[in-house]
Amino acid sequence: MRTLVFPSLMVVDEIGYLPISRTGAQLFFQLMSRRYEHASTVLTSNKGFEEWGDIFGDEVMAGALIDRLLHHCHIVNIRGNSYRMRHHRDPSPRGSPDHRRTATHPSPRHSPQGELTPRAPHPESVQFRLAKVCNFNWR
Repeated sequence: MRTLVFPSLMVVDEIGYLPISRTGAQLFFQLMSRRYEHASTVLTSNKGFEEWGDIFGDEVMAGALIDRLLHHCHIVNIRGNSYRMRHHRDPSPRGSPDHRRTATHPSPRHSPQGELTPRAPHPESVQFRLAKVCNFNWR
């Protein structure tokens, strides 16, 4: 627990994707309670807060956790298709030699229709977004 309480920034990805045991839920609640107002935390989930009682197996604990998480936080609600599923909409041929390279290349590429297709953000821009979302000052 001590190892996870003190980092300045912790990212927990995909809350609710896998089942959480009662003990796991209690430990997670304790961890978030100890980090509350002491360190920045980024959480991602495709589940709404109304589903967290089912995820953690306890409506009261989920409510208390959400209360702590929402105090001093910024919620970024992303709607739309998954970035990973972008290639299903991409009109470029799947077998083209640069197909894999274009998925991670940071500069835009024009599609045959002349529209810009999205690219993975440059690592520094991701760092900046995390810093902005978490109110975290990078040293």
